[in-house]
Amino acid sequence: MESSRPCKSCRERTLITDDITGCLVCSSCGIVQDFDNFQHHFGGISGPTGTFVQAGTAGSGTVYSYKETKIYKAKQTLEHLTKLLNFWPSKTDEVRIMVETITEGEYGQGDWFPVFIGACAYVVMRTDSKSLPLIEVADKVGCDVYELGRMVNRVVQSLQLKLPEFDIVNLFERAMQTCFGGVSVGEDKIERMLKQGIFLVQCMVKWYLTSGRRPVPVVAAVLVFVAQLNEVDVRIEDVAMELNVTVATSKSRYKELLECLVKVAQVLPWGKDITVKNIVKNAPFVIQYMELKSMSNLGEKRKSLKHVGFDLDDLVGDCLKKKVEYSMDSYSMVNDSQYFEVQDKNSPSGWSVDDLEELKISPECLRKIYSELSNEVCNAQSMGESSHNRRKRGRGFDLFDCRDWWKGKSDLSKKLFLKKILEKDVGLNPMPPSFVNGCLTYQRRREKINAAKLRIDKIMCPSNANSGDNYNLCISKSINVGKKRRRKRIKVDTDWEDFIIETLLLHRVKEEEIEKGHYNTLLDLHVFNSGNM
Repeated sequence: MESSRPCKSCRERTLITDDITGCLVCSSCGIVQDFDNFQHHFGGISGPTGTFVQAGTAGSGTVYSYKETKIYKAKQTLEHLTKLLNFWPSKTDEVRIMVETITEGEYGQGDWFPVFIGACAYVVMRTDSKSLPLIEVADKVGCDVYELGRMVNRVVQSLQLKLPEFDIVNLFERAMQTCFGGVSVGEDKIERMLKQGIFLVQCMVKWYLTSGRRPVPVVAAVLVFVAQLNEVDVRIEDVAMELNVTVATSKSRYKELLECLVKVAQVLPWGKDITVKNIVKNAPFVIQYMELKSMSNLGEKRKSLKHVGFDLDDLVGDCLKKKVEYSMDSYSMVNDSQYFEVQDKNSPSGWSVDDLEELKISPECLRKIYSELSNEVCNAQSMGESSHNRRKRGRGFDLFDCRDWWKGKSDLSKKLFLKKILEKDVGLNPMPPSFVNGCLTYQRRREKINAAKLRIDKIMCPSNANSGDNYNLCISKSINVGKKRRRKRIKVDTDWEDFIIETLLLHRVKEEEIEKGHYNTLLDLHVFNSGNM
């Protein structure tokens, strides 16, 4: 069949179709016509396979489907995050199994998926009673700690798990390895600091300083304190940065620890002179007292001097040595000598036979005290020039002279359950700080309510008001200074909270509801009538 189209070579209209190839050929010159064998293929994704795009793929030249690619990238993200958290292979497998269980093998992609992996990693470690702070996971994942906490709650609810209580002792051990792993500190000193830190951490648990608080700042505060006790130069800012916590919060926990130790120290003979500023220098005696107190029998009844709870062997050996020099920033040697000098036996205030009979010291105990004092004198003499140079220091407290104050025999130096910790007596049983602050807040609001009622009564009933009372009103007083006239503003104590309380009282809101402090809700219900709109 000839075509009406001319040949590209001879321009004759003698084109015919070849039966074998299907191409157009000129019957005059025999030239095959180019680009004349195009065939259109009809069909969808299940049609014939194309040249560059294979049927059922995304068109990027890969042979994997969308689901396979998503799972592959999700597993890469999981491996990367668990590597950042220093997980060993078994823990990584547990995280992967948990992710597959919750997502039913679909994994996921997007900004939420790394947060989800971090939450699963935290739950795995927490279930195994291992310490992994949320703030550390949030730092590795790159999300907010509150967002991570909400994801952890969703994971726990999805798997219907019950997490064990947080192990703050394990967290302290982990912090010790993190902060002092690469520092040139002796192993014996590290072990000593570890036991002292565990003792103080569990004391803070008993003092409710960890209730409702983040545990990492508490650990940072204890770590800095035990480092100071053992003459290790550590700054609280560096520790907070290493543990990814706020410096201000760590300083607050450190201050609370010092305040509690000061309260415990009040039972010492020189306790009235111990403050937050010099508690670190007196800490060996305070901690020794706490350790001995925790080892005592709670059911034992004591009389007079026995209430203090001292072990007289160690007390005599540590406190009544003349050769030990105590120098404080605010107290000189003369001021402190009253506590460490043994009085003359002929003085009226000295120790008598009746006092010794009251203390009931056995001959074995006296022999032990004498032997310990003899050994300490021999050790002090053998120290030689190094000890002489150390005592020549102008300021500071030489903890080397009290190197034997830490015994480490208390059960609080080991990990204990919460019930056992609360049963121990360390010389102080305070109320929880949150409870105390709540009571003070309620009391402050009650005082503000009473003051607001007085101000309202003064305005509504001037005849009943006392003219001599000084109310918190904003007053401007004019005074003349030469030719200039200047206004002097008197400081007032009335703030926005007082005005809100006055408004609520005028709208007949119950005082019990105002004491709770939900001002916005009360204003919406009683003042703006938002509930009726």
